[in-house]
Amino acid sequence: MASDLVLGVDSSTQSTKAVLVDAATGEVVAQQSAKHPAGTAVDPRAWLEAFDRATDGLLPRASAVAIGGQQHGMVALDAHGEPVHDAILWNDTRSAREARDLIDELGGPDACAEAVGSVLVASFTSTKLRWLRDHEPDAAKRTHEVLLPHDYVSRHVTGGEAFTDRGDASGTGYFSTADDDWRPDLAESALGHAVSLPRIVAPAEVADRTSSGLVVAAGTGDNMAAALALDVQPGDVVVSIGTSGVASSISDTRIADGSGSVTGFADATGRFLPMATTMNAARILDLQCRLLGVDHDELGLLALMAPSGANGVTLLPYYDGERTPNRPDATGTWSGLTSSTTREDIARAAFEALLCSLADGVELLTGMTGVPAQRILLVGGAAGNPAVHALAPALLGAPVTVPAPGEYVALGAARQAAWALSGSAEPPTWAAAIAETHTAEPTPLVREAYARLRDRTADWA
Repeated sequence: MASDLVLGVDSSTQSTKAVLVDAATGEVVAQQSAKHPAGTAVDPRAWLEAFDRATDGLLPRASAVAIGGQQHGMVALDAHGEPVHDAILWNDTRSAREARDLIDELGGPDACAEAVGSVLVASFTSTKLRWLRDHEPDAAKRTHEVLLPHDYVSRHVTGGEAFTDRGDASGTGYFSTADDDWRPDLAESALGHAVSLPRIVAPAEVADRTSSGLVVAAGTGDNMAAALALDVQPGDVVVSIGTSGVASSISDTRIADGSGSVTGFADATGRFLPMATTMNAARILDLQCRLLGVDHDELGLLALMAPSGANGVTLLPYYDGERTPNRPDATGTWSGLTSSTTREDIARAAFEALLCSLADGVELLTGMTGVPAQRILLVGGAAGNPAVHALAPALLGAPVTVPAPGEYVALGAARQAAWALSGSAEPPTWAAAIAETHTAEPTPLVREAYARLRDRTADWA
């Protein structure tokens, strides 16, 4: 007898990706995708259209579905469920001032971290609600309900009440990781009046069923879903190179870092997912490709033709502001350019900057959790570049395991759907992704040059 199929969906910044998976084995049976509009603020209804396109023909074959989505995005709805404003996404830094104001109102960084597990930055939903209050007061007054992106898409599937999970909720700025529940007073304080928040669903719980009997799981944030797909355990560090760069690990204990370097999120299993996040990751390479007129593969080949340290060229890649460290108004800085600098040097400097920035995140993370990295898992769209394979172990200071390319957010959502469908105490055990491990001698001089530029520019932004 054939096993059930489950559908996992990744409603990301750039697109919706859907994978139909065998619930027993984790084998991908089919997958489809649909693009999203570009920008840091978009009409969220476009995500629903993309969901319908990406899941066309797949959803009827599934016994259960779960949606993983980009974290933090503000979906503000009126009493009729219609958007009062474009959804302001995680990578929109317009609310940096509001983040500082909210931290002050909570009593400072330490008090903020104690209240919600993290020190607020412009990515967090509450800061966007405060921005809406102060800059679009009419829209703020009409806001009846606030959802996260994955909540909004999940309700599109069920047509019922809104629901979410503790993992994605922990990135709003109005959820207590200590109490595992909403802090509606903080949402009210941010927006200026009380709002409806979605029901929080337990990790393995069936959130709802459609009229056809389709089981709908809670869904979760993209980083939480990826961790679930990779079956991350304590001692593992996942380094993801996508639109953003993320270093994350699993912790059995709650993290509340008053320095703001590490965010203390909850995960999708009942534990915690501390992480250090950069706003600039694969986009560092995107820009370099445009400037040099090459694609990513060619950029990697150029980089590998230059020596370690790029003949003295160093890049601080905070092109669109930065979150770790918290420099929302920063711009990119090049150092060491001479009349002898080559295309190869510039390409090498871009890859080294990307990896040094992520190495900073890994060090902050492991320092906070007190658990050294026993295994580094490298995932994300840019993780497959041979230059990343060659340089990452040297700059991250440890062997790097690269799982086979896959849609890990969507796969994590699929695993969550299978878990809810089974009703078991633990998520299903699926075969581990095929992986290759890369090693290299550490290159501390490159990290030191990067650190000098990072520290020298600390007061510039």
